Amino acid sequence: METIAFIDLYCERTAPGFWNEPINALSNIAFVLAALYAWRSSIKRAGVRTDVLEILLIVLAACIGVGSFLFHTFANTHAELADVIPIWSFVTLYVGVVIYRSTGEDVFKTLRISGIALGITLTVFWFTSGDVVTDAHNHDHSHDHGDGVFNGSLQYLPALVALIAFSIITVLRRHPARHLVGAATLTFAVSLAMRTADLWACDMTGIGTHFLWHILNAVMVGLLLIALISHYPTKRGQLHH
Repeated sequence: METIAFIDLYCERTAPGFWNEPINALSNIAFVLAALYAWRSSIKRAGVRTDVLEILLIVLAACIGVGSFLFHTFANTHAELADVIPIWSFVTLYVGVVIYRSTGEDVFKTLRISGIALGITLTVFWFTSGDVVTDAHNHDHSHDHGDGVFNGSLQYLPALVALIAFSIITVLRRHPARHLVGAATLTFAVSLAMRTADLWACDMTGIGTHFLWHILNAVMVGLLLIALISHYPTKRGQLHH
């Protein structure tokens, strides 16, 4: 009998089918809620209007949830792109915006620091990219996902390294965003552990822990957006009375 090709990475998926990962799929609503909260915070902020970069980041936060929902329902390579692209687009843009505003919106300093950050990120990714395996399988489900001991989580190590560095910088500078950034870093570390533990916890839970990766990541994204909105406002958007 012909089997259907599908990407089989997580405990909850037991077969092809749109609603075969209902908890993993529906938990992505947390990203949309985080984006809505950030939007509400930005428009209520006194003295600074929301600029296009903040709007784009908030939209990308919501798109992370939409893309991940598509991936956990369709479970194919096209949906995987919808999952991955918003995530790394958000990370790249967020880092760039924070650097840009931290340098007083100096374009040349931003490019120089961003180049250094990109070099470090690519180096870390080069050492961890061997853990990234996402292929569509034609087989009966047996949880032989083949993504290694870390279940593909090492691909997100560059993001964790960047968050740790960001947190250390804010602490050393006693920046008012340090508590939010520190909380976001800790939240992401725990969420990464939940993603890694998904298959290990499968026999005990029956559904794994991947849905917690979604929920905690949404919290992390929300914290980072609030840190940006509250403590890294754009100079050009400041209202003069």
